[in-house]
Amino acid sequence: RGESAGTLNVQLSGATLSRNLLPTLAIYADVLRRPHLPEAELDAAKSLSLQDIQSIEDEPQRKVMIELRKRYYPDPLGRDQRGTAEGVTAVTIEDVRAQHAGLYQPRDVILAVAGDIDWPAVRGEVERLFGDWRGQSDRPALNVESRRPKSEHIAKDLDQTQIALAYASVPIGDPDFYNARGAVGVLSQDMSSRLFTNVREKHGLCYSVYASYETFRDRGAIVGYAGARPELAQETLDRTLDELRNLANGIEVEELDRVKVGLKSSLIMRQESTSARAGALASDWYFLNRVRPLEEIQAAIDGLTVPGILGYLDRHPAREFTIVTLGPAALRL
Repeated sequence: RGESAGTLNVQLSGATLSRNLLPTLAIYADVLRRPHLPEAELDAAKSLSLQDIQSIEDEPQRKVMIELRKRYYPDPLGRDQRGTAEGVTAVTIEDVRAQHAGLYQPRDVILAVAGDIDWPAVRGEVERLFGDWRGQSDRPALNVESRRPKSEHIAKDLDQTQIALAYASVPIGDPDFYNARGAVGVLSQDMSSRLFTNVREKHGLCYSVYASYETFRDRGAIVGYAGARPELAQETLDRTLDELRNLANGIEVEELDRVKVGLKSSLIMRQESTSARAGALASDWYFLNRVRPLEEIQAAIDGLTVPGILGYLDRHPAREFTIVTLGPAALRL
């Protein structure tokens, strides 16, 4: 089992034998609807949260990515889900109970199950456990601020300069979604990808460099990272930005073929894991209000073409970067 509080959602997950599924659902119904939230356990929970926040200072790569998101996304989308030390310290048991009463609402819950299940039995048990759950109707809408991203250097005495960057892409529901994933794959899917080959291997500038795609419901972004010795950091940043921009100048068919193989391999592996499949079902429902059949995803991957990806890059070029650096000296941005 696992639980996590993200920026916008709380996620609960578990894996069990199929014969234990219905009793497990009953336990989760209690967790969601009737939590005890005992005051005696609050200090221990706060202590663990504070330890997690403090540990970020010992993990420069994680810290620079947190600081990037704070400066790239508008509030509250860029907030670190761990919160702040001041906020955690100030929390009372009344705050926790009010949070549950106000935000744990049936209209916001997505339940996904995958594996060897008896669907009519599962559906009937969900109806029994959750069918009479009535929520409040006065929950305020999420207010996302309107502000421009901000690049910044954060001074810290480190052996490596940490570099994080972000620029706009498309959200998961956009027609260009798979083209965006294909472009990121050419940049950073494996050890044959451009960032690894041209920044790390060919020039020996850094140990770690990558780009990834991330999405909210209404916006997407390409996020990149590199870590290099301070004397190599400027060249690392410059060459990384060059690779991001130069992608629009052309993609080899062999590069695209490797990306397709990688994307389909991850699709196949996801089918092998019931936990991953359940997570994908919940994700689709959250972002798209529907579940994508595996055949649809595979057809979209097979349909990727060099002209299609280059068209996406023409419509959404790599520019207007938000760059955050963490280390002993600032870089030219």
